[in-house]
Amino acid sequence: QVQLVESGGGLVQAGGSLRLSCTASVSIFSMGWYRQAPGKQRDLVASITTSGRTNYADSVKGRFTISRDNAKKTVYLQMNSLRPEDTGVYYCNGGVGHSDYWGQGTQVTVSS
Repeated sequence: QVQLVESGGGLVQAGGSLRLSCTASVSIFSMGWYRQAPGKQRDLVASITTSGRTNYADSVKGRFTISRDNAKKTVYLQMNSLRPEDTGVYYCNGGVGHSDYWGQGTQVTVSS
């Protein structure tokens, strides 16, 4: 069974930084981070393939950086210049075959 384990959330003031990590139990071609704010749908924040191709939501471009260590099966999300609107539960995601897998989620709260 594929497992994704996240860490690194927390409470930070606006303008601060946080780094999220997600370690998978298997190697996954494309992994991403999604964010779900209270009362809103879960939206893609950033994704990265094993070859390093990245994709970002417009709202985080220039502030967030996604990276991965393929040997460790780990993907990272470095979040800088955080804003209150970045608050939400961040979920790690990866697809294996026809199945989609999610981490348990980690809370990020940005205070103004």
